[in-house]
Amino acid sequence: MAIETVGVVGAGQMGNGIAHVLALAGYEVLLNDISQDSLDGAVARIAKNLDRQVSREKISAAERDAALGRIRTTLTLTDLGPTDLVIEAATERETVKQAIFEDLIPHLKPETILTSNTSSISITRLASRTDRPEKFMGFHFMNPVPVMQLVELIRGIATDEATYKSCLAVVENLNKTAASAEDFPAFIVNRILMPMINEAVYTLYEGVGNVNSIDQSMKLGANHPMGPLELADFIGLDTCLAIMNVLHDGLADTKYRPCPLLTKYVEAGWLGRKTGRGFYDYRGDTPVPTR
Repeated sequence: MAIETVGVVGAGQMGNGIAHVLALAGYEVLLNDISQDSLDGAVARIAKNLDRQVSREKISAAERDAALGRIRTTLTLTDLGPTDLVIEAATERETVKQAIFEDLIPHLKPETILTSNTSSISITRLASRTDRPEKFMGFHFMNPVPVMQLVELIRGIATDEATYKSCLAVVENLNKTAASAEDFPAFIVNRILMPMINEAVYTLYEGVGNVNSIDQSMKLGANHPMGPLELADFIGLDTCLAIMNVLHDGLADTKYRPCPLLTKYVEAGWLGRKTGRGFYDYRGDTPVPTR
């Protein structure tokens, strides 16, 4: 099936990035959210990021204008019904995702492919709650979407080959690289990345090092571009905790137990960059470690 129109559910950090790269690649994009402010903010961020690409001579001004012209927004989820492909990019909570699919399904074309940008939740289980498990799969972009080259494609137990090939073609049209992952908790990237971040939080929790020393050690000692605690703040501590809980529950191994300090930060509402405070305090001109 040739994909021409794409519906994106969720105008947050991931959703606006996905809409950005799809529109730039020539797809007609309909971006949905429950908040008009979120939609307006997403379009403004996309325009700003496109302007940055023009200033760096990555794209032309004409390409920027054409991409912005391909993005429409709506507060009505059912407006996505006529699209060829839907990418759900809502919050990393299974109940929220299931509710979105249940509301959307009666309005979809029979041939529409339904996907989730989930970073950890079972694709097979999400698909089983829909009317099209054979046309459902995981479509996991990395953050920030316009910069990161990898997309994880995750087939559920019922996903058919035609659906996989259609999604693979979209990834190739975006000039990104697809990694095929099996449907196990957290797939490939987060199965490896999140335990590392969780262990960094344990290292902080146990007093082995402070925030600066932990991040500097991994940047200078392991050549990581960002320290694990800085990266956790960038991802969102609530998302990190949600993925660790999926790993712990799904694999029943104590090595995936979320660090109590990570849980405490989330309980405090210190979720990282998006709330202004996490392992660093971002409310001033320069981020300052909170421990």
